[in-house]
Amino acid sequence: MKGESCNINDKRKSCCSQSDQIENKNLKEHWDNVYKNSPEEKLGWYETDLSPTLSLISKTDLNKTARILNVGAGSTTLIDELLNIGYPNLIATDLSEVALNKLENRLSTDKVKFIVDDLTNPTNLKNIAPVDLWIDRAVLHFFTEKNEQDIYFDLLKNKVKNNGFVLLAQFNLNGATVCSGLPVHRYSKKMLIEKLGSNFALIDSFDYTYIMPSRAERPYIYTLFKLIN
Repeated sequence: MKGESCNINDKRKSCCSQSDQIENKNLKEHWDNVYKNSPEEKLGWYETDLSPTLSLISKTDLNKTARILNVGAGSTTLIDELLNIGYPNLIATDLSEVALNKLENRLSTDKVKFIVDDLTNPTNLKNIAPVDLWIDRAVLHFFTEKNEQDIYFDLLKNKVKNNGFVLLAQFNLNGATVCSGLPVHRYSKKMLIEKLGSNFALIDSFDYTYIMPSRAERPYIYTLFKLIN
């Protein structure tokens, strides 16, 4: 699940007009429509440069048999790159079935498991085996209610192996407050540390300004944690 962001200069404003704001709308329908109606390379989160994420993955020193879960995967090219690097044990999950169908059709591989599920009301994800690496780029910040965040982090803590890793990349405190017509909850390094708790050690973090296909700027905080209990 991802969405369009404001220009950094408009960070105090909504990205969309009031009429575009999504109110009481089925989120699955919203994200399915986003992926149905826009070419992937025009989406506001489309990446050609995966180096921020890959640089953190390299710090994990995980072997190639590691189980990697990409939450809110959409139709990301990160899965393509992980396959190219040699990881054959991948899980891609998203609320949008349309997005995952696009990803599955593009990859055409049995090395990726595709799971349609809601991170704030998980069903299928509760049944997966623990993973060595949890990757979330631009999903958590859509969960603005505390109960949604609590469910997300409970799932994460139950599904990351001991000595496993968590990679979180979210809008930082300088980012837009609304994305794709949806409000977002922005994060700092300190806030993510507090959400994960003392069992997760911070390995690395950095601010990163992503340039959207529209050339607008989207400021992120990238973090990598390790479960040490």
